[in-house]
Amino acid sequence: MQTPVNRIVLLGASNLTFSLRIIIQLLQQQYGAPSEVLVAAGHGRSYGQNSVVLVRELPGIVQCGLWEQLRVSRPQPVYAFLTDIGNDIPYGYSPDQILRWVSWCIQQLQQNGARIVMTNLPMASVRAMSERRFWMLKNILFPTCRLSRDEIVERACAVHQGLCELAAQHQLVLYEPQPEWMSVDGIHVSLWKRRAFYRQLFCHCTNLAAFYADRARLASVADRREDDLSCFSWQQRPRFAVRRLFGKVLHAAQPSGRLADNTTVALY
Repeated sequence: MQTPVNRIVLLGASNLTFSLRIIIQLLQQQYGAPSEVLVAAGHGRSYGQNSVVLVRELPGIVQCGLWEQLRVSRPQPVYAFLTDIGNDIPYGYSPDQILRWVSWCIQQLQQNGARIVMTNLPMASVRAMSERRFWMLKNILFPTCRLSRDEIVERACAVHQGLCELAAQHQLVLYEPQPEWMSVDGIHVSLWKRRAFYRQLFCHCTNLAAFYADRARLASVADRREDDLSCFSWQQRPRFAVRRLFGKVLHAAQPSGRLADNTTVALY
């Protein structure tokens, strides 16, 4: 089995879940493969507390087993991508608490040598959301939320500003999603634009001096992998390390997923 040439850490919720394979593919086109991929994702995922969607419950990202695995000495370099920082607002958590959770994640990643990319909240789309659309989406996606539209927007603005400050403090890349990339709900990347959105995001990152290492070597790898999409087919789809389903706790050994190029994926 080929030894991983890097480690990729992915933190997020629905956007990450919908585009997981695309995101892994595009990062590997920039940084090489095969990889050891550590993922904390899932629809409605909270950064700090247990989250329930229908009959499935997942631990908060800061509480999951990814961090223990991250501390195990494994492939270098490490690339990390943080996204979907906003679910905790309709769950009722304060901007300060949300930012503390994200700050903790950043500190853990940087202590393990990770180069970090983070997306900010899509504030233009959030502000443009009508009252009618807000209530419809709230009832579908966050039925337990008791905040008004104005309260959601106010807290989102505070988190947005706080992420800007964290990015400056920790010298990491912060990407601002523009409205043209978003779907009608204003918080998810459009289905038809996902590949183009993440390609632009990661290409933007690699244009920064801190984000490219040995580009000549990786360029030929990227060219080959762009043409050979078979590398990105699942040989085994990942399963959550721990989840509660219908009240029963289920466990799966990690890594639980594998791509055709021997990239392993651990899902926490």
